[in-house]
Amino acid sequence: MNSLTLKRAAFRFVLLIGILSFFADFTYEGARGILGPYLALLGAGAALIGAVTGLGELLGYGLRLVSGPLSDRTGKYWPVTIVGYVVQMASVPLLAVAGSWPLAALLIILERAGKAIRNPPRDVMLSQAAHEMGYGWAFGFHEALDQFGALLGPLAVAAVLAWQGNYRLAFASLAISAALTLLLLLLARLLYPRPHELAPAAPVAARQELSATYWIYLVGAVLVAAGFADFPLIAYHFTRASSVPSTLVPVFYAIAMGSSGIGSLLCGRLFDRLGMGILIPLTALAALFAPLVFLGGFWLALLGVVLWGLGMGVHESLIPAAVALMVPGHRRASAYGIFTAGYGICWFLGSALIGLLYSLALPLAIIFCLLAELLAIPFFVIASRQLQQISRKA
Repeated sequence: MNSLTLKRAAFRFVLLIGILSFFADFTYEGARGILGPYLALLGAGAALIGAVTGLGELLGYGLRLVSGPLSDRTGKYWPVTIVGYVVQMASVPLLAVAGSWPLAALLIILERAGKAIRNPPRDVMLSQAAHEMGYGWAFGFHEALDQFGALLGPLAVAAVLAWQGNYRLAFASLAISAALTLLLLLLARLLYPRPHELAPAAPVAARQELSATYWIYLVGAVLVAAGFADFPLIAYHFTRASSVPSTLVPVFYAIAMGSSGIGSLLCGRLFDRLGMGILIPLTALAALFAPLVFLGGFWLALLGVVLWGLGMGVHESLIPAAVALMVPGHRRASAYGIFTAGYGICWFLGSALIGLLYSLALPLAIIFCLLAELLAIPFFVIASRQLQQISRKA
C-alpha cells in the first residue's frame, strides 16, 4: 500500500475501534452508575459495596501485568482482546438475573477483569495504526469516542430508571449496546486481521529492557494518578457542602465526561505538533480542579469538574501515545500493562488516602492533590527532554 492508502486504512481501523469503544463504555459505564444501589437492594452493606468495587478496580488494573506480557509473548493480540471483550460485555447484562449480592459481586469483578485482559493488546493494535495517523491524534480520537460513550451510557440508564424504576430492566437494556460492541469487534477482526501491517516493519531491538525514559514517565504518571480524586468523593462533597444540588450531580459528571472527550481530541493534536512537553502545562492546569471542586461554590465547582474531566482525557489519551514513542512494538503490550496497572493502582491508593485526609481536614486533602499533581511535572520535563534527544538521534 502507498502512504495515502495506508493512512486511510489506519484511520478506518481507529474509527472502527473507537465506535466499538463507544458502545463498550456505554455498556459498562452505564452499569457502574447504579451498581451501588443495586448491590444494596440485593442486601449488601456499605462496607461490602466498597470492598467489591475496590477489589474490582484493583483486579481491573493489576491483571494487566499478566495480559500485557502474555500478548507480547504469544503475539496473539486479537485473541486476547476478543476474550477480554466477551468476558466484559457478557458480565454487564447478566447482572439483570443476579439473584444475590455474591453473584452480582462476581459479575462486577469479572467485568473489570475483562477490561484488564483486553486493554493492553487493543492499545498495541491502535498504536500500530497510529504510526501513520500520529500517535496523539489516533489515541485522542479513540479516547474521545470512548468518553462520549461514558457520557451517554449513564444518561440512558437514568432514563430507563425514570421510566420504569427497575434496576434489572436497566441492566438488561445494556445487552443491546453489549451486543453491538461484540458485533463491531467481529467486524474489526474480519476487516483488519493483521493490524501490524498498517505500520512499516521495524527491526526487533536486541535489548529487551524498557528504557529509563519510560520509567521516569511512569513515576510522573503515578503521581498524577495518586492526586486525582475519584468522582464519587467529589460528588459526596457536593452533597455535603450543598455547593451543587443533588439532582445536578449526575449532570456535572456528564459534563466532566464531555470535557474529557473534547480534551482528548484537542490534546491529541497538540501532542503530535508540540510533543510530550504539552503534558507539562496541561498537568498544572488540571491540578487546579482540587481547590475549585472542594472550596468553590456552584460555578467554581463546575469549572473544577471541567478541569477534572480535562485532566482525565489528557492522561487517558496521551499515556498510550507517549508510551508508543518510548517502547518498541514487540514490547508495547507489556509496557502498557505495567504502565496502566501502576497508574490504576496508585489512583486507587491515592483516592483512599484523599478520602481519609478529607475526613480529617478538607485542606489536607486539597494540599495532597495539588502536591501530587505538581510533583509529577519535573518527571514529565525530564522524560520529554530525553524523548526529544531520542527523536533527534533517530
